[in-house]
Amino acid sequence: MSFVIKADMSKFDPRIQMAELFADGFMQWLTFFSKDKDIIAKAFAHMFDLDQFYIAVDGGKVVGMIACTNGYSSSVTLNTKELRNHLGFYKGSLAGIFLKKEFSGGIQEPMPGKGSIEFVGTSSEYRGKGVATMIFRHIIDNTPYTEYVIDEVADTNAAAINLYQKWGFEEYKRIPVPEKNAKKIKINNFISFKYCK
Repeated sequence: MSFVIKADMSKFDPRIQMAELFADGFMQWLTFFSKDKDIIAKAFAHMFDLDQFYIAVDGGKVVGMIACTNGYSSSVTLNTKELRNHLGFYKGSLAGIFLKKEFSGGIQEPMPGKGSIEFVGTSSEYRGKGVATMIFRHIIDNTPYTEYVIDEVADTNAAAINLYQKWGFEEYKRIPVPEKNAKKIKINNFISFKYCK
């Protein structure tokens, strides 16, 4: 039976298991750095700020995670030296440069009472079993925010969009990708969603 806790309250260090969820869920955007999920997991395991994450645990295994920040704080902190150790000097350096901007954005317009939902991930064997929904409901019940946002979801990520809509999120902004980049990354728009209690 799964239960939800803040990651920094875990009796074990959950980072490597969280990194495995991260690698599994975000691999399509990280293949430039490595096509090996284990290498990606090891390279990014250092980055999680555990006090910003909620995890679902089942039998001592992390089976789902979601970060929730105030929009000013970051849920991850990249260490270029760690990235270089696992990805090599060149690709580790590039990951540190390009992903730092991508990962430390926070809410585009942070304000008191607004929370940012980030890094939603579920173990492949637990997908479709309500794990992410259970974590999200725990966040809603245990954080002080009245509004939650999810920024910049790729319009091609139908599974994520369906999940967020199921949770009650509504689209509030759509940012078109420039045409030359859209063909390359196969994304036409980045969509932002919000949920009000």
